Amino acid sequence: MRKLLSVFKENESGIVAKIYSEDDNLSRKILAMGITKGVSVTVVKKSLLGDPINVNVRGYSLSLRKYEAAAILMEVLK
Repeated sequence: MRKLLSVFKENESGIVAKIYSEDDNLSRKILAMGITKGVSVTVVKKSLLGDPINVNVRGYSLSLRKYEAAAILMEVLK
């Protein structure tokens, strides 16, 4: 099953399937943060309103804005 990283719940994990955005700068920013196709991402914590989202990727902690996470399509791990 695939869904956007922005709708993941806490402690949910997945593999990055695709990064898509009409804004090339946003896509480059996400890639520069180490979020590339095939990488495992786990949501550690979400704020009450869902912005920002704290994730664990490549062994480090990263905070993403909701609009950044909405550009990342994930394959859900069970």
